[in-house]
Amino acid sequence: MHWFYLIGAIVLEVLGTTSMKLSEGFTRLWPSVLIFVFYAGAFVGLTLALKRMEVSVAYAIWSGVGTALIAVIGFLWFREPVTAVKLVSLAMIVLGVIGLNLTTH
Repeated sequence: MHWFYLIGAIVLEVLGTTSMKLSEGFTRLWPSVLIFVFYAGAFVGLTLALKRMEVSVAYAIWSGVGTALIAVIGFLWFREPVTAVKLVSLAMIVLGVIGLNLTTH
């Protein structure tokens, strides 16, 4: 069940961060409201996942996978430029998350 909570927390964090971009600096009401709704849910999910997971691993997965997903959304949805340095950096984040996950019992 803790993996379900962590995956949910990641999805909600990604939705919250996407809402930040869509809020245009808090000038659009609903995306601005959704930032707080999604982040509240993300922290609830992360907190519940931490009942059964090591904090170092759970947080690294939460932040690393969230970062990678946001970068992909930036590339695909917001048409942000894709560079070799960005792709290599994202690969390093993913490898780091995998490495930390492999160290758990």
